Amino acid sequence: MPETGTMGYSLDSLTIADLGWWEFYGDGYLRDIIDRVLSENKRLLMAAERVEQARYLYNVEKANLLPELAFRLPWNHETNHYYKELDLIDPEIGVKATINWEVDLFGSLRWNKKKALANYQGTLEDERAMRMLLVAETATAYFRLVALDNELSIVKSTMETREEGVRLAKLRFTGGITSETVYQQAQVQYATAAALIPNLEYNIKVAENQILLLMGALPNEEVKRASILKDNTLPLRIPMGIPSTLLERRPDIRSSEEKLKAAVANVGYTYAKRFPSLNIELTGGLEDNDFKNLFKSPFTYVAENFVAPLFDFGKRKNRYKAAVASYNESRLAYENKVLEAFNEVDNALTRYNSARMAVTKDTELLEAADKYQELTWKQYRGGTINYIDVLDAQRRYFEAQIARMNAIRDEHLALVQLYKALGGGWQINPE
Repeated sequence: MPETGTMGYSLDSLTIADLGWWEFYGDGYLRDIIDRVLSENKRLLMAAERVEQARYLYNVEKANLLPELAFRLPWNHETNHYYKELDLIDPEIGVKATINWEVDLFGSLRWNKKKALANYQGTLEDERAMRMLLVAETATAYFRLVALDNELSIVKSTMETREEGVRLAKLRFTGGITSETVYQQAQVQYATAAALIPNLEYNIKVAENQILLLMGALPNEEVKRASILKDNTLPLRIPMGIPSTLLERRPDIRSSEEKLKAAVANVGYTYAKRFPSLNIELTGGLEDNDFKNLFKSPFTYVAENFVAPLFDFGKRKNRYKAAVASYNESRLAYENKVLEAFNEVDNALTRYNSARMAVTKDTELLEAADKYQELTWKQYRGGTINYIDVLDAQRRYFEAQIARMNAIRDEHLALVQLYKALGGGWQINPE
């Protein structure tokens, strides 16, 4: 029996965020769009390049722990004219190889390697967080677009009904059965619905362009989508997972954690740089005045450079203190990110539950408005009520249709945000 959370959700080892986005979203058109977004979105491609950049920089820091080998072919011709001395001519021809190695006495190079690794892993998490964000943005834009399509369909259907009402009202008016007021009221109702179409068509075009931008496509491409926005089938209580696992699932939290690790490594690096450094250089090869005897003239050179800071006006100490302050900032940022994540989950769950209840209430309202419309029309034909009552009933039914459609849209949007808040959407489709 799973434990019940105080925020109104089920606490167990399962969570909807464990589902890949291709499993969570059942709409085939939406899955195709998301798949293309994750392949061609420019922001995601830039994030991937940042990963590559950080990976190469990490390789550099790993290589800094190892000796560096250089090959040289020196050639020079030096002539000296010293005062009261004969001219001194000193040519040099050689073939030399040099090994240079900085000995990591106090761990500065190792700390730098850890910092580069944390930065690299942080960019990986940033890329996953971008995937999670783009999946949510795409699903949100898609559901808004389909809802706008449905709203436009409702408006056009209503216009057909009201056009018929205008025709009947005109017949009754010209026949002297009703006054001109009733006819004008019917025309106002029709014109009110017709006036909604231009703005809806504009919003549909904007929504299409938003999806195309996410897909990395030009505005003239068609956006294929479903014809109707269906009700969700998930129960009011859905599995949320154990709260502590949220820290493991959300890549933005893991990215903040990697930034904290990098800050720790930077503290270690700046601390180690306050101590002496040792550099060893070994050069060997051939060197002579001319090519004739070059291969008979071996050359070796060994040097070590031990540098100990004595007095630098506090530069190293202040760098270390600045690194400590940067670490404290990263720690607080990580703690705040965790708090934000749990806050987002709570808000998303509350929003989802409210949206589900709104769909139920608006469905009841739609059913009542539909029945009210039928009854008023029967009573009007029976002569017991005025035509204005029929128009009022039709208006209420139209508003109830729009309200229910918006409630279904908001339910889908709330579920998208809940899925994202729980850390779902960054997984890679295995297909």
